[in-house]
Amino acid sequence: MSVTVPRLLGISGSIRKESTNTAILNTLADTLGAKASLTVFSLNDIPLYNSDLEGDALPQPVRALKAAIAACDGLILATPEYNHGMSGVLKNALDWASRPAFASPLKHKPALLMTSSQGYVGGARAHAQMQETLASTLSRVVARPQIVIAGVAQKVVDGRLVDEATLKFCGEAIDDLLTEIRLLQRAAATVR
Repeated sequence: MSVTVPRLLGISGSIRKESTNTAILNTLADTLGAKASLTVFSLNDIPLYNSDLEGDALPQPVRALKAAIAACDGLILATPEYNHGMSGVLKNALDWASRPAFASPLKHKPALLMTSSQGYVGGARAHAQMQETLASTLSRVVARPQIVIAGVAQKVVDGRLVDEATLKFCGEAIDDLLTEIRLLQRAAATVR
């Protein structure tokens, strides 16, 4: 039996050039070694959600997003907190990806959530909002202590997450995501 390396897809809720969330995802991708691959998907080209464009009129960047989600084994979503919620960029992408309702590529997809902020609660309110949104898409949010990164600007230096405690906590969370993926794969294999 061959073992395949789990394919993770990271989505940053910030399209800013110096995004700390994108830096966190890129750093984590470099730390995984052989246990998983992590590709970071950019939301720069995703248009505003418009249900008139579903079906055959679906914009190509949205097709690419949905295909990337469908092809991965699990998601890592990282967002800043804006006005007590996740970024509009991420919410917009999730709205596109959640279609068609109850049959989208998000359905049953294992997901790990991360938030960050300069404030001392690290985006906890955005985390709660993201969890609620993903529950409505039937995604499988990994049940574990929240990853909320407070004081993020001091923990990301020169485009790299450098805070050892945060790196360790994120690594443990990714291990939990990989465990969830393996459990789902085993369950699917027994059904066949």
